[in-house]
Amino acid sequence: MSDSLSLWNLILNASWLAQLVMLSLFLISVMSWVIIVQKWIIISDAEKEVFSFEKRFWSGMDLSQLYRDGSTKQKNNTSMIGMENLFRSGFKEFTRLRQQPGIESDAVMEGAGRAMRVALAREEKVLERHLPILATVASVSVYLGLFGTVWGIMNTFVSLANQSQASLAVVAPGIADALLATEMGLFAAIPAAIAYNRYAAKVDSIIHSYMTFTDEFSSILHRQAHTRRIEE
Repeated sequence: MSDSLSLWNLILNASWLAQLVMLSLFLISVMSWVIIVQKWIIISDAEKEVFSFEKRFWSGMDLSQLYRDGSTKQKNNTSMIGMENLFRSGFKEFTRLRQQPGIESDAVMEGAGRAMRVALAREEKVLERHLPILATVASVSVYLGLFGTVWGIMNTFVSLANQSQASLAVVAPGIADALLATEMGLFAAIPAAIAYNRYAAKVDSIIHSYMTFTDEFSSILHRQAHTRRIEE
């Protein structure tokens, strides 16, 4: 590629509007990659936590001991995410309500279920945070790049009309500059689209695991609540 058609020269010689479009696409791409990396870390941690906690939960460990282990981790400033938060929210409310005299088993279960639903909503919010931004980048970047391309080609033909003799050397820089905007738009849009589709599927799978666990845990608590009621 000649110096006149080098990437840097194409950007410097572009119109101010084309430069603004390219700058916008560059910033959008950087923001998109930051979100992609952050979401990869969050979703990977959530997937590992699901496997790790389910293994402990279904190992036959006493639920009270499992809750105390979580409390110990909290005291040690160890962050807890996902399924363990659902368990702790439900079990804490279940234990608190059962200690109140005269409360019905159904009311205990209703309170525990409500606590887990609130915890589930919080976990969903964490997992889905910034995913709409990736979807927006995937859809908007292409059109923004196309706008820069159309603008650049239009300016090229306007300049061509003022030339007494047209040649490829005259129109090539303008067309290359215009196509660069489309290329940058695709560079921003493609990774965002791939990441959004992949992460959205993973988030749906994790949330489904949370909901399944909530139902299973509710069944365990339901048996405990009504067993105690019968014994009394």
